[in-house]
Amino acid sequence: MAKLYFYYASMNAGKSATLLQANFNYNERGMRTMLWTAAIDDRGAGEGDAHAIESRIGLHAGAHRFAAGTDLFGRVGAVHAEAALSCVLVDEAQFLTPAQVWQCADIADKAGIPVLCYGLRTDFRGELFPGSAVLLGIADTLVELKAVCHCGRKASMNLRVDARGNAVSEGPQAEIGGNDRYIALCRRHFSEAMGR
Repeated sequence: MAKLYFYYASMNAGKSATLLQANFNYNERGMRTMLWTAAIDDRGAGEGDAHAIESRIGLHAGAHRFAAGTDLFGRVGAVHAEAALSCVLVDEAQFLTPAQVWQCADIADKAGIPVLCYGLRTDFRGELFPGSAVLLGIADTLVELKAVCHCGRKASMNLRVDARGNAVSEGPQAEIGGNDRYIALCRRHFSEAMGR
């Protein structure tokens, strides 16, 4: 029985690297996969999208890009009908719409293909992303990947910073950036940085 998985963590926990390792494992055994990432995150775009998913440790792979209107169930189903897929892997899953999360569940439940989603649980204010909220509610398996705060405790929060390194508490929920824009912190240090 195929399942819907949600691997979640703060920034810098190795979500993309873990996804790419899982993809490698499937491919090494001759199994076909389909990779997806958010269209909003174009940091890896280039070279024919060969770097659509890229980890901080240098691993990368091409991937299809989803936007809010992308029909994942239809797109995956069309590819699966031509040649069977063994797994669907979704990076930046926090950007899935609630409807797309349910489509991922349908891919597992109706098409019998495991779906492995990787993403952030919360934004820079400590609030759930809509896609992550639905994944936390309906995924068959939840796996927390660990990042480390500068104090050595588990980093579970994502602090957005400005160009001077000061905490940012306002702005759009989705703002793409890496280590220059976000710092993974434990809840205590996140709260202190946000002045709570």
